[in-house]
Amino acid sequence: MKRPYREHLKSYNDLVTSYEATRTGFIEIALEKNRKATPFIEEAKALRVLARKAKCPEDLHKIPQIQNSLLTAAGLSDKALTHLEKRHKEEAISNLVENFLVPAGKKFVDELVYRFLLTRGDTLGGMMRNIAGTLGERKFIRNLIALLSLQKIEYMWFHNKSLSWIPTSIDDTDIERVLKGISWQNKHGNRVLLFNTTVPNVGKNVDLCLLNCQHNDLGDRYSKKKAIISSPELFVALGELKGGIDPAGADEHWKTANSALGRIRKAFSKERLKPCLFFTGAAIEKSMAEEIFDQLRQNALTNAANLTNEEQVCSLCEWLISI
Repeated sequence: MKRPYREHLKSYNDLVTSYEATRTGFIEIALEKNRKATPFIEEAKALRVLARKAKCPEDLHKIPQIQNSLLTAAGLSDKALTHLEKRHKEEAISNLVENFLVPAGKKFVDELVYRFLLTRGDTLGGMMRNIAGTLGERKFIRNLIALLSLQKIEYMWFHNKSLSWIPTSIDDTDIERVLKGISWQNKHGNRVLLFNTTVPNVGKNVDLCLLNCQHNDLGDRYSKKKAIISSPELFVALGELKGGIDPAGADEHWKTANSALGRIRKAFSKERLKPCLFFTGAAIEKSMAEEIFDQLRQNALTNAANLTNEEQVCSLCEWLISI
């Protein structure tokens, strides 16, 4: 029987991320960062307009619409504000005005906006820490949905905000941003793929879990999910997805994924079960590729793909749909 990875991998070299793919990945992250920065820029523009109503820095206290923005400019994050009393907030604003805005003279509004953006920049940085992984997951989802659509396979998908299952739609624009589960049927039975699920017998979060069940088994608003994922025999395949594109972090991503796969392997072997295990990552260096390919040849891994290679991701998704 031909092993599934042989459909798209001939040697470990096929797994190595190319320079072009790395460059494209960094550009995608930069574009996403700019997209997420847009609301902060618009807030800063609005702040400038409102702050110009003040004739001097001390008058900023008299503009109710910008009090939260003054606290942000004072260096306080949204999280920090939940732990401060009113008097402490007023003290922070007074320190901002006295120590930074008054010395700026006539340019106190510009100084206010710059300091507002500095704090918002920290917020943006926090949002961007996991963006590479998020973009990788979206790419995987989009490929999976594309293959289901091309094969005319009806599917249901789980909306992470409404907590409800939604049927196939002609217009599925951007559903990868809110999808946390997807179900379909193949010749072997019903299948549900869950994203980022804590598997009880493993005791840790697993990026991708393919289950032998139908979406109704999980219950309304996932009310029966715990019972389903607590049944090891229902797991068909489990996988790790690492979307980080930076080559400098590639080895660390693989170490994390490899440890996770080892835990999964050990947990299911205790149940005398051997579900399929797979890995897909965006940043794969030569040494990693050799190790991954060795695991494929030894049947420690069933399948693997480079997330930046469309043919490989397509082949991996096609395999997942069919097993």
